[in-house]
Amino acid sequence: MENDDGDNNDGAKVHVWPIRVYYEDTDAAGIVYYANYLKFVERARTELLREIGIDHSRLQAEDGIAFAVRDCTIDYRAPARLDDALEVRTRLLEISGAAIRAEQSVFRGEDLLVVATLRIVCLRANGRPARLPAGLRAAMDPYRTRPTTPQPERA
Repeated sequence: MENDDGDNNDGAKVHVWPIRVYYEDTDAAGIVYYANYLKFVERARTELLREIGIDHSRLQAEDGIAFAVRDCTIDYRAPARLDDALEVRTRLLEISGAAIRAEQSVFRGEDLLVVATLRIVCLRANGRPARLPAGLRAAMDPYRTRPTTPQPERA
């Protein structure tokens, strides 16, 4: 499921993935256990790749590459609870030669619950960095945010 405007005013697509909170996702207090948000955003990134025609197993088999989270920050703003219907909204902030910076926000309706900002790197099987394949970069580009302020010209 995708959205052509979402939270962006720059025309970039926002990938939207719905998820329901199940009993297994919650702690003894009935709220989503904090680490489970990492699972939610991982699944949403996987579904974004599938939507653009890419799957992890094919990347590994054909291109010899995989993705790994290099760093992640999460801002927990409000809890989700058992049976809540959530959306994970994914924006790609930057696509570089071998890495992707993404912002993934978890909403319940219009209430923002969690914001995760991640740097995901592309690696070869030996753990060394690998360039993102051109086809993958092109497929992800519509989801990349664009600067909304004019950038200085370079001499």
